[in-house]
Amino acid sequence: MRTHGPFETTLFRYSGKGAWHFAIIPAAVAPPATRPWGRTPVTATVDGVTWETSIWRDTKSHRSLLAVPKKYRAGKGDGDPVTVTFVFDPDDD
Repeated sequence: MRTHGPFETTLFRYSGKGAWHFAIIPAAVAPPATRPWGRTPVTATVDGVTWETSIWRDTKSHRSLLAVPKKYRAGKGDGDPVTVTFVFDPDDD
C-alpha cells in the first residue's frame, strides 16, 4: 500500500450534467491507472472523511481527478480548498 498526502487542493464543479465536484490530484502524486477507463481504486480522505473510491484520468485535461460526493464535502463547493490523502495498492491489478 502507498499513501500520498496530505496535500491541499481545490474543488471544482464539473460544468456538465450531474454537477459533480472534483479535487485535482497533483501530477507528482497521482497513482498510475490500474483499471479500465483510466481509474485507480483508492481509499480517499478529504478533510478527515474517508471512503472507498477511485481516482480517474481526465483525458481531455490530462489531469487526475478525485470525485468528491456532496455527502463527503461538508458544505464545500467550487473553489474551496480541501486537504486530501489517499492510499492505493500499486500491486492490485
